[in-house]
Amino acid sequence: MRRKALGVPTFSAGILLYRITDQIEVLLVHPGGPFWKNKSDGVWSIPKGEFDPETEEPETAARREFAEELGHPPPDEPAVPLGEIVQKAGKRVVAWAIEGEFDVSAVSSNTFEIEWPPKSGRMAAFPEVDRAEWFDTETARTVINSAQAAFLDRLARAVEQR
Repeated sequence: MRRKALGVPTFSAGILLYRITDQIEVLLVHPGGPFWKNKSDGVWSIPKGEFDPETEEPETAARREFAEELGHPPPDEPAVPLGEIVQKAGKRVVAWAIEGEFDVSAVSSNTFEIEWPPKSGRMAAFPEVDRAEWFDTETARTVINSAQAAFLDRLARAVEQR
């Protein structure tokens, strides 16, 4: 991406879908592609994607990215702002929480292409997200990208305040 090449931080926006059973559960996605295939702890994420803050509203981008990564739009419910975090590589992620349901067996992600195997000259397509799962917040804390764990804390505070 050109922004990254110029040393300008990239921006992502996402939705942390949650439901309340006997506890708070959150929907997280696992990245697709061969690099992530056998990795779990620390690689799950909220459904999110890049946007240009000069041309798109972050919440609009978050809802678009949810639909692209999962194949279905997020629930048409009010979104609770969870603020922004900065991941290790410098990507800035802004998120919103929305209460709702999602059938994880219905994931239908968009795809990306990379040369695979490396240096083979062959291009292969992979889903951006290979699966989604519901996690209680304690388990989510072990599998989510460490910087995004702050969203779990902010969600818990928001639920307490309702």
